[in-house]
Amino acid sequence: MSNTGMNMRGKITFYEEKNFQGRSYECMNDCSDMSSYLSRCQSCRVESGFFMVYDRTNYMGNQYYMKRGDYSDYQNWMGMSGVKSCRMIPMHSGQYRMKIYERESFGGQSHEMMDDCDNVMDRYRMNDCQSCNVMDGHWLMYEQPQYRGKMVYMRPGEYRSFRDMGMSGMRFMSMRRITDSCN
Repeated sequence: MSNTGMNMRGKITFYEEKNFQGRSYECMNDCSDMSSYLSRCQSCRVESGFFMVYDRTNYMGNQYYMKRGDYSDYQNWMGMSGVKSCRMIPMHSGQYRMKIYERESFGGQSHEMMDDCDNVMDRYRMNDCQSCNVMDGHWLMYEQPQYRGKMVYMRPGEYRSFRDMGMSGMRFMSMRRITDSCN
């Protein structure tokens, strides 16, 4: 594979010990269970692309967005028990569109978004967001305004019930597009 192809796909290396020590596992795509490669993950290095890492297998549990950089001690960059799975976020060019709904099954008040929203309550006067339809692009949804708190990665698709996805009691109060300049 050419160097250009690798950069388009993304590359992340996980290490068993802090400060990039011990056994390592290089990943360039999704990995639903890292236990067959590493006994634990204490640090990682993102060489290219964007990734979501999860503290449970099969892309479940707490999530953390990773962009290019060095993460020498997982306890300093996420309040998780360790990385158990990871998902590469494909690069997207073009417009971004997501429709958010106040209630499950696309009910109640709704708003279509094409830009980041740092506070759903202030912009749309919406107390809650319980379902959404991501039509274009990849998004991060946060439980607090100003892109704070727990986050969830949303790729194109229909999400009828966040509660049924294991996010019971979680309210999404801000949303951000994943772009080349995403922080």
